[in-house]
Amino acid sequence: MCYYHSSTTAQELRQCIETKEEAFVDEFGMTAFHVLFSSAEPRGELLKVLLDKLPYYVLGLKDANGKLAMDYLVTNWTGENKILLEMALQSWMLSRLTSWGATLWMEVIQSKVQAILAEDDKEQRETLCKEAYSAFARYENVEATSILEMVLWKRTITNSEQNTKGPKLMVLDRGECRCICGANVVIPNV
Repeated sequence: MCYYHSSTTAQELRQCIETKEEAFVDEFGMTAFHVLFSSAEPRGELLKVLLDKLPYYVLGLKDANGKLAMDYLVTNWTGENKILLEMALQSWMLSRLTSWGATLWMEVIQSKVQAILAEDDKEQRETLCKEAYSAFARYENVEATSILEMVLWKRTITNSEQNTKGPKLMVLDRGECRCICGANVVIPNV
């Protein structure tokens, strides 16, 4: 459907996504975002449908050439593509950081996005995008690590509560788990 985006309406695309169980990636490793963004005149209304209907992580997938969909917008820089890039980055990065409550990270990424949008030099814009992608990947890793650590701590606390039967009454609280876990670093908010 995105291959024919010049004649496809937003409603047709929405219906296609809702009724078909197709893969997010074609044989060239391109997502619907790649196809839309690599076209001569990508349309904002189709991007809105894709952002609404497809999972956020699809924007982070690379094609067979090793490019993210947004890289095509950065390369083919126009006033309209600038708006589309901002929409895509807002959905992929900033919305997720907001949902995590990571205001400092959100401010860092927001400043990187603004720098990308203000840059007129193609090579510098590409460099700024790579920096933003890298920072966001680092934040995702910290968030995933935090969630994993939280799950492991909860399991330790739950197991200690279940093992309270018997002569020794040993119930660990969060503070005790921190002391005996052996971690050299405690990640905030975990």
